Amino acid sequence: MKNPFRIEERPGEEAPREIYGYRPHLLALSASWASALYGYDSAFIGGTLSLPAFQSTFGLATASGTAKANLSSNIVSTYQAGAFFGAIVTFFLAERIGRKRTLLSSTGVFLVGAILQMIGRIDCLYAGRAICGLAIGMSTAVVPIYVSECAPAAIRGRLVGMFEVMLQVALVCGFWVNYGVNKNFSPTSSVQWRLPVGIQFIPAGLLLGCMLPMVDSPRWLVSRGKRDEAVKALSWLRNLPADHPYLVRELATIELAVEHELEGLTGPGSDTNRWKQIAKEASQKGIRNRILLAMLLMVLQNFTGINAINYYSPTIFKSIGYTGTSTGLLGTGIFGIVKMTATLLYAGFLVDKVGRRTLLLVGGVFAGIAMFYLAGYSKISGSFDHVPKRDGGANAAVAMIYIYALFYGMSWNGIPWLFGSEVLPTRVRTAGMAAATCIQWLSQFVVVYSLPHMILGISYGTFLFYGAWTVVAIVFAYLFVPETKGVQLEDMDLLFGPDVTVFAIPAMRNYDEALRARVVAGDEKQGNREDDVVYAEVV
Repeated sequence: MKNPFRIEERPGEEAPREIYGYRPHLLALSASWASALYGYDSAFIGGTLSLPAFQSTFGLATASGTAKANLSSNIVSTYQAGAFFGAIVTFFLAERIGRKRTLLSSTGVFLVGAILQMIGRIDCLYAGRAICGLAIGMSTAVVPIYVSECAPAAIRGRLVGMFEVMLQVALVCGFWVNYGVNKNFSPTSSVQWRLPVGIQFIPAGLLLGCMLPMVDSPRWLVSRGKRDEAVKALSWLRNLPADHPYLVRELATIELAVEHELEGLTGPGSDTNRWKQIAKEASQKGIRNRILLAMLLMVLQNFTGINAINYYSPTIFKSIGYTGTSTGLLGTGIFGIVKMTATLLYAGFLVDKVGRRTLLLVGGVFAGIAMFYLAGYSKISGSFDHVPKRDGGANAAVAMIYIYALFYGMSWNGIPWLFGSEVLPTRVRTAGMAAATCIQWLSQFVVVYSLPHMILGISYGTFLFYGAWTVVAIVFAYLFVPETKGVQLEDMDLLFGPDVTVFAIPAMRNYDEALRARVVAGDEKQGNREDDVVYAEVV
């Protein structure tokens, strides 16, 4: 049996074992506390909306059906609206002050929003949700870029996957915190809702403390003309001395790529010219298609239905006949555990072995089957109109939610974030990832705002809608998403360059042929060098 943790490198790209030590893992873990903020916020608000104390404090308890749907939509979706603008802010900050300081800045913004949410007024709740969303939009746009730029290629998927692992761990915590406070605190006590809100301060504090000693991205440092700092950062990350041949070669590759991308600028301080150059490069053939791919993957990630369950899971369980606040929260907690387990499998074993493309296809198929079953069951049982009996069909419906969580968690949950962070050139990586993240939050806003109204209006058609989008996602991935497992960031042009087709299968063929040609050329060069040595010895 193969070691599941074995690092698989592409032929001709063998690297020193030292570069796979604890340091890049520590950096990825430290930065991923930002995704824990995102995960906890995604989880706790849906369950908190159903807590009696929260409903009493913020007016949901006495609201009519439509008014309650509007209040729920507004409370949840102000977060997505803030995150949309946060992703835009990140583009300017991450390019100007760096990846690390952008993350630290986002933490300060988040703390302000969390304080406002604790006050207990609906206007402060809206403002706090929007400000926290602004911070999360900033951090989610920069964390995958930061980790991707610092990671060795062979374990890049695993390290960027920590973003999703931490998100899912925090998601589970958010689900179970709501279950716990509902069981153990009086529905008339404000502690029942203040405790879930207050726990947001824990991951924010850990992010701040863990990120302070970390280095910034060597690629960003090179792009800003800070070569000495880049050497120190890369030397620390790779656990190699500055004059080690591998490190010298990697730094030269980064400098060559950045030099090509900076061509046309008047100097590292010319920010106006820099923005123009980034915009010009982003619109070029071979780059605009990558940005579009990253954006569309984010749209499909949301329209396959995951955030409908993340934010409104008690409502979803109620729609298939599992009523009662505790029952819904319990089912939601189990859903979170299944999704977290799937994400651990994805990051630890699958993404750098099975690859991105295969996971998207397989995960999409099973997630789609689950959604279509839920649609059929809801239609036949009439569960949106009355509470059906808990028979085999109802139990199978619950199982399908968990099957959906399992296969979605191993595929569409994390790969869109990884894909955008790894396929774009250094100069436009922040801009492209900001665009993809903006679309992610915009599409998430559409999903979470519309879901309460969809449940009221089209009932079982809600599941049918998400199932149909899952079919679209499978077809899209098959046609346009090539495999990027193990590909060096500087080699992405071989998959997405201006002379490469946008269709996935021919693009992968082009990459394999170029890689084989490079290996052959390297062997010939080595052979010529050995011949020269023999000739010199004879002479």
